[in-house]
Amino acid sequence: MYAVIRTGGKQYRVKQGDLLKVEKLEQPVGATVALEVLAVGEGEGIQIGTPTVGGAKVDAEVVAHGKHRKLWHFRTQEEGWDRIRGHRQPYTELKITGISGTSTLR
Repeated sequence: MYAVIRTGGKQYRVKQGDLLKVEKLEQPVGATVALEVLAVGEGEGIQIGTPTVGGAKVDAEVVAHGKHRKLWHFRTQEEGWDRIRGHRQPYTELKITGISGTSTLR
């Protein structure tokens, strides 16, 4: 069974046991997080929410916090000056520990 979740303005398709890097969450390492479920199921038995599926739940454990690799932003102007700036986006790594659907799914 898989689920489509939403966190940090992005959507992810996950199944149990997946490791996932999402936008930074203010949770300590080892905490359990419940995520918003947009769709859940498998094959013909998929259930899509409007906007979320009632009774469905995805549990995840916070494994680590970190920063992605540095992205460089290079900008030039007609006047002859250049500017280089870097940015490292923080993330939270989650491990999906459980997906539970509604009672109509088998």
